Amino acid sequence: MSEDLMMRMKPEHEIVLDHALEVQVTRMTKRFGSFTALDDVSMHVTAGSFHALLGENGAGKSTLVKCLVGFYEPTAGQISVDGRERTIHSPHDSHALGIGMVYQHFTLVPSMTAAENLVMSRTHVPAIINWRQERARLAAFMDTVPFKVPLEKPVSQLAAGEKQKLEILKQIYLNRCFMILDEPTSVLTPSEADEVLGMLRDMTRANKVTILMITHKFREVMAFADAASVLRRGKLTGEGRIADLAPGKLAEMMVGSRDIPQAHGTKAGTATEEPRLSVRKLYVEDDTGLPAVEDFSIDVCPGEIVGIAGVSGNGQRELVEALIGQRVPVSGSVHVNGKPYSASRGEIRLHRAFSLPEEPLRNACVPSMSVAENMALRNFDQAPLASGIWLRSGAMLEQAQRWIGEFKVKTQGADALIGTLSGGNVQRAVLARELSESVSVLIVANPVFGLDFAAVAEIHDRILAARNAGAAVLLVSEDLDELLELSDRLLVIFDGRIVHETPTAKADISVIGPCMAGHAGTSAAPAGSSNTAETH
Repeated sequence: MSEDLMMRMKPEHEIVLDHALEVQVTRMTKRFGSFTALDDVSMHVTAGSFHALLGENGAGKSTLVKCLVGFYEPTAGQISVDGRERTIHSPHDSHALGIGMVYQHFTLVPSMTAAENLVMSRTHVPAIINWRQERARLAAFMDTVPFKVPLEKPVSQLAAGEKQKLEILKQIYLNRCFMILDEPTSVLTPSEADEVLGMLRDMTRANKVTILMITHKFREVMAFADAASVLRRGKLTGEGRIADLAPGKLAEMMVGSRDIPQAHGTKAGTATEEPRLSVRKLYVEDDTGLPAVEDFSIDVCPGEIVGIAGVSGNGQRELVEALIGQRVPVSGSVHVNGKPYSASRGEIRLHRAFSLPEEPLRNACVPSMSVAENMALRNFDQAPLASGIWLRSGAMLEQAQRWIGEFKVKTQGADALIGTLSGGNVQRAVLARELSESVSVLIVANPVFGLDFAAVAEIHDRILAARNAGAAVLLVSEDLDELLELSDRLLVIFDGRIVHETPTAKADISVIGPCMAGHAGTSAAPAGSSNTAETH
């Protein structure tokens, strides 16, 4: 972008930069009370590079970039921009330095046009906008960038790929020469992702912008990134040039080398009965209509926990949604207790197949309803909570108060809105509803993400107790330690397919890591095979 054009585009009072920025983080630590989210992390992102930031769920990636953009202030450490140490107290400070972020979820105003979104995103917007002049400036701007988006179209009418391009265009328009991308291709088709990332890579090579991309897609890292840094549990575990790193090595940095952790509770014996949950050749599409889960088969027996490991975005969300009735599979079959199962309310009650989905406040609760009402969602129309067509509010409150005590739910009362509870207490409330009666099948997804250690231990114990009482438990988690701690059998999912299966007692991290990256040594055995099968 020419200096003349940059000056003509310059909003009043804003500093204009015309080159890619170098950013260096030195010994950064961020604590939240007694919890250390980042621990002495150093990272160097060279000017004009395309740098990938990798790590498991909860590794500290979001905390690091939030320190860079001013949402958090680090407890210790320094941030340098173009060789000068800077203090970033707020997003305004990071923007002034040329640092911007494209978030995983769109931040555009749907009712406004693309042009209006760009102009109104500036720090300083005149009270009266000369739209003729603004459109002329935008036309000149669009001639300098590789992304083409219809500027006069309302955002609500744009396709997902166009919205993502507009989010990136907004950062370029606002003169952000160091751009942080948070899972930028999660809503794009593979061809759209390649187009967008290819254009951004070209801009880095022209030294117009520096890219720091949080992603879980190894294919995109290998195809577009120049370098990578890997975090695990708040620490930097590895970094290097992509040319020197294989996907298996990156996965090894993510999962590390560790002993199999000890479970909080005592596990019962090995499951020997017929499968209680059987999935055969399941095919599920994602939100864009592309395959997310393919040819997926699995058996889960009474008294066992089967864990599904994998890097985020390999079909786990779509799999869980299909199993709990929130997404309709394209093909395949699910059986519970030998009967066809589609997760209707009647089938859930008949087969006692309960679930704890990811983000339970959004996926398992009605935030505007009370704790008592949410706890009664499974049995509000049954005695003693109902008498004929009448609901008995007193019985509903009595049930909630009992479960609040048993599951240690911290709330101002049973009539408090469940949306006012902390994440851990929402989890406890949902567990109370799902586990307070006999459970045949339990489907759990990332049950302790973002929770404190006490809540983690308690929820893990509840899951183990259900398993020991004879439930067949399917545990889908992006936390490998959690899976190794709780599971009897471990399967690895990649690109919607099972690529590895092993008894947890024989789990080999050096095998699991490459499988998570899609580099299994040999073909995996068919999922749903013998409980003791181990494939490499």
